[in-house]
Amino acid sequence: MAAAWVLLIVAGLLIFYIVAGYPLLLALNRRRSARPVAKDLSWRTSVSIVVAVHNGAAFIRAKLDTLFALAYPKELLQIIVVSDGSTDQTEAIVRECAGDAVLLLSVPRGGKVAALNHALAHATGEIVFFTDVRQPLEPQALTHLVANFADPTIGAVSGELRLLRGDTGRQADMELYWRYELWARKRHSAIDSIYTTTGCIYAMRRSLIHPIPADTLTDDAALPLEAFFSGFRVILDPEAIAFDYPTSSGAEFRRRFRTLAGMWQVFTRMPWLFTRANRMRFHFLSHKFSRLVLPWALLIFVAASLALPPSPFRTLLLLAEAAFPVLALLDVAIPVGFPLKRLTSPARTFIVMNAASLAAVAVFFVPAGRLWKPTQ
Repeated sequence: MAAAWVLLIVAGLLIFYIVAGYPLLLALNRRRSARPVAKDLSWRTSVSIVVAVHNGAAFIRAKLDTLFALAYPKELLQIIVVSDGSTDQTEAIVRECAGDAVLLLSVPRGGKVAALNHALAHATGEIVFFTDVRQPLEPQALTHLVANFADPTIGAVSGELRLLRGDTGRQADMELYWRYELWARKRHSAIDSIYTTTGCIYAMRRSLIHPIPADTLTDDAALPLEAFFSGFRVILDPEAIAFDYPTSSGAEFRRRFRTLAGMWQVFTRMPWLFTRANRMRFHFLSHKFSRLVLPWALLIFVAASLALPPSPFRTLLLLAEAAFPVLALLDVAIPVGFPLKRLTSPARTFIVMNAASLAAVAVFFVPAGRLWKPTQ
């Protein structure tokens, strides 16, 4: 019984630190550790824009429009669209809309990272800008990203993804989570670096980019971390903006599952993240790695509660623990706008995200290529 109490207390403290303690510490730490970025909006250099796409006919025309509308000197731009085994009209649309203005590469289906590796062999720009087919870009986005590379200490820059408002409570909850994530990234940028970028809007120095394993699930973590461990900073620029659409029902679990599986993959391939070689080790463990730890701490907390001797405290604790998943299950049946939705929707989002984190260990047992599913 003593062991149950110890596990309950340790797991409870860990859960509290991850959910509330670290965000509070980060908020109270207002000091800037790294010097401000010497961003220069007049600084220009050559840029290769890389878009890897598989069956993106529904989005590619609009994506090309948003790339052509970027407020950046056209003579300094190289646009590369690499078609990853597309079987729809993607390639035909690129040829029709872009002609010689875009380098179209067609490769056999091998996954996003294999396509990126192929495109990088053709990239001539000093800076490589990675973007996805679905998300439109604000016209000044590239200008802001590139301006940060006027500072020689900057190796990679992530832009800010703004979620277009959905019409469900779940979308509002995911937007709330994303606002917290952006806030944390801004704080980490001020301290030194972020340790993952936003896949649809990030840029790197070409000299720091090397091919990565084709089964990598999160290029937006694996590539920038190479820059970080080469001694450069990886930062967020909230003035470089991309937009995204609300996900379809069930897609958020798949996206979080893929992202967190990719995190496990990166952590095992870069064990020095857990050593003193990581200048941001405290924040990495408290913010990023803790997301993978949290659902296991929750399971231990529940198991320890069940192992306690019968008592009114144990009964109340178990009732409180049961209430959370019950609220999450009720969310499906509760209409938008109903007051109880304010409780059920956050509960459902929390459960979905932690379930995705638990499921992410599948990356150790299932080939990574089978875990990649497109977001709808």
